Amino acid sequence: MSQQAPGKKRGLSRPVEVVRAELLKDPETKRIADAVGMKLEDYVELVLEYAQDKDKEPMLNVVSDEELKANGFPVHTVEEVGEFLVAGAKGELPGQGNPFAKSEFEAGKSSGAAANKPALNPTGEAPKAPQDEAKRQELMDQLKKGGGGTRG
Repeated sequence: MSQQAPGKKRGLSRPVEVVRAELLKDPETKRIADAVGMKLEDYVELVLEYAQDKDKEPMLNVVSDEELKANGFPVHTVEEVGEFLVAGAKGELPGQGNPFAKSEFEAGKSSGAAANKPALNPTGEAPKAPQDEAKRQELMDQLKKGGGGTRG
């Protein structure tokens, strides 16, 4: 169990000024602040508030759909919320970007810089198995034995 005195805050092990400076410089922190619609400085202060008191629970306000509409907030269906959560899990939310898009990989295409590079199969056709049945059987036998021919 904990050896701390009752009422003592559990928090940062480093000076808050150092952590604040690191968070303000961190591009990921800026991205998150933008994603949640907060100014960077306000977001960092909120993070520090929770980091300095590990026992502090986040505030959650539950309001009716009518109250949201009256205050100009959009009201989403259960299906829309589910789609949003799935998109978040897949990394498809605005600001997250598609991690595969960064690679510029597109299956089956050889354009751009990759067009002039050597390929194992430059025609794009599927590799063909040996047509000679005896040769095919020999290869299958080698696979069954776990060998690939002579070894040095």
